[in-house]
Amino acid sequence: METNKSENKWNETVHRPFAQTFFHGTKADLKIGDFIKIGINSNYGQKNKAKYIYLTATLDAAIWGAELALGEGRERIYLVEPSGTIEDDPNLTDKKFPGNPTKSYRSKDPFKVVGEITIWQGHSPEQVKAMKGGLTKLKEQGIEAIED
Repeated sequence: METNKSENKWNETVHRPFAQTFFHGTKADLKIGDFIKIGINSNYGQKNKAKYIYLTATLDAAIWGAELALGEGRERIYLVEPSGTIEDDPNLTDKKFPGNPTKSYRSKDPFKVVGEITIWQGHSPEQVKAMKGGLTKLKEQGIEAIED
């Protein structure tokens, strides 16, 4: 049986040592066992209905996700398990960071919340301000942070 090496399948819920951990940064208040799904308003851009949901294998990228998410809620980082195929996030890998060093991915299949990181160090206020300023400049140029 041949597999497509360009896609990652995470259909199994078998817990094994050294399994890949994935994170999802947001301001949404979720509980263990909840599913993050497409079709709800996005945390970014113009808050359109999300065609994809995003996750990362690096805590730093998840922290950025939480810090940059729209809304007034508390910044949160969840541990998630993908229920289907994930692919490289073209918003980062093709445009900003060739080779996917941020280990950022997207999917149309739900992610199950399996935990929450409650102690983490955010970026400095200056870094967050600079990142938000850069995103504002892109928006003024007609470039959205997330393109489906």
